[in-house]
Amino acid sequence: MAAGSDEHKRSPLKAWMRALERTAAIGRDPAVTLPVVISRLAERFGDAPALAGGGSELSYRELGAACNRYAHWGLAQGLSGGDVVALFMANHPQYLPIWLGLTGIGVSVALVNTNLTGALLAHSLNLVKPRHVVAGGSLAAALEAVRPQLGAQVGCWMSGAGAAALPRLDLAAAQLPEQPPPPASFRAPTLSERALCIYTSGTTGLPKAANVSHLRLMQWSHWFAGLIDVRPADRMYNCLPLYHSVGGVVAAGATLVGGGTLVLRERFSASTFWQDVASERCTLFQYIGELCRYLLNSPPHPQERRHTLRLACGNGLRADVWTEFQQRFGVPEILEYYASTEGNFSLYNCEGRVGAIGRIPPFLAHRVPVALVRYDVGAEAPLRDASGRCERCGPNEAGEALGQILATSGATHFEGYTDPAASARKVLRDVFEPGDAWYRTGDLMRQDAQGFFYFVDRVGDTFRWKGENVSTTEVAGVIAACPHVIDAAVYGVVVPNSDGRAGMAALTVSGEFALPELRRHLAAALPGYARPLFIRIVGALELTGTFKQRKQQLALEGYDVARVADPLYLDDAAAGEYRPLDAALHRRLVAGELRL
Repeated sequence: MAAGSDEHKRSPLKAWMRALERTAAIGRDPAVTLPVVISRLAERFGDAPALAGGGSELSYRELGAACNRYAHWGLAQGLSGGDVVALFMANHPQYLPIWLGLTGIGVSVALVNTNLTGALLAHSLNLVKPRHVVAGGSLAAALEAVRPQLGAQVGCWMSGAGAAALPRLDLAAAQLPEQPPPPASFRAPTLSERALCIYTSGTTGLPKAANVSHLRLMQWSHWFAGLIDVRPADRMYNCLPLYHSVGGVVAAGATLVGGGTLVLRERFSASTFWQDVASERCTLFQYIGELCRYLLNSPPHPQERRHTLRLACGNGLRADVWTEFQQRFGVPEILEYYASTEGNFSLYNCEGRVGAIGRIPPFLAHRVPVALVRYDVGAEAPLRDASGRCERCGPNEAGEALGQILATSGATHFEGYTDPAASARKVLRDVFEPGDAWYRTGDLMRQDAQGFFYFVDRVGDTFRWKGENVSTTEVAGVIAACPHVIDAAVYGVVVPNSDGRAGMAALTVSGEFALPELRRHLAAALPGYARPLFIRIVGALELTGTFKQRKQQLALEGYDVARVADPLYLDDAAAGEYRPLDAALHRRLVAGELRL
């Protein structure tokens, strides 16, 4: 049965102190980057396991040697500071050595979403102007298909066996020295330089590539190693994609700098999760989005309490899932936090306050200025007073979260995207005084009297209906708690002759689901303006690689019976029931004949 040892039991203050101690020395020597740290750890931990997965395992010594081989390969290709290599590869122990080895010689590595194909893949690659693209063997055919859309000078490689006729990076690197390249053969990067390009999920619009410096890699890795108190005996279960900042930097970096073992899986599987975690003797688990809810909705598993997990760390754990998840599976500690790849601040819930995404303790408030400002949902912009300044929110009042940009480098700096115009749109100026600059998170939050922050919604997802703001996140949580609802996506749709947008929910349901039961559940839990006017029953909800819902296409299709083959229903308030939305009813709705 899971249990945390006494030495690991929660002490919020100690967690903060460990994180501060781990990060205190960062910056004293600008040449000490994460690749340098990994090289030193290879000597320190030797044959201790560093990476496991995909049927192979690398010790710390072997990890260091692999990093060196890829560094030699990069130099042999003439790569140097400022050049970009794109990495399009599923989770595998060789993934990390490739980007660590290349960033160690000053190359920037773009971590490409493995779910992309065709035009989206070509767009993402061309965004970063790579000299070379490396695809995993299983993805090499997808790369070869878009090769004509890339520049003729872009070199294409694959790692591992695949169907495409591309040169093998893994075989080429295996012939190269395992010792570090001579220092005179390259210019080592400094903390201020870019190490990675990590893409936004593309839940709306095309993906953007965020710049991530060596400094941020060091901060993320060491800060989380301190918060979760990574020790050499720890084993981190990581089924999140390595192309994302959480799976690829937070979970991976924190584990390695603490001397632990990163147990990699290519993808999440609810049916095999507990067996896998137990057999791998994992002590840590990194979650994101809805993984915990998927596990909670799964049938009981014989190993679900016979594991050695002491802590689950991640973001997006809903309040309605938190307590039940912890009690059913016996996970001693949950560390929920809020962060984004491009953001300039983070929040951490070291106290385990259910539902909260974190707070900033008073002794750090001066270092990380964060503000919630009132937001005009209709205008889709922060409110300004008569003098043109933004207005701070009161306690428990929802507003957009902003992080002040205090310097051109360091923890509060906004490093932006590869597209300068996209970067400019994320900065809000003259917020509280002339000349100040704040990073826009695009997230609506509220803060309670104790300083804890709670996520409300994305600014583009919240909509107004009947003069009230409707949080899609909160409504989706209520719907998901209804019996026989598996998942729910909530969004706003335009209705003729009505102000604002009406609520619509796309649901996946089990065979026992009944619309009258859903309507009774919503009537008891939500005010009238927040109850979805339209219901769509779908076979599945499309997710990004990091388990975020893709709602843009659902909103575009709306309740148009000519475009939607799924069952559609309209809430008939007068009749007190959901009515099937057929072509005749849709014509009356579009003509504005119905009173809603």
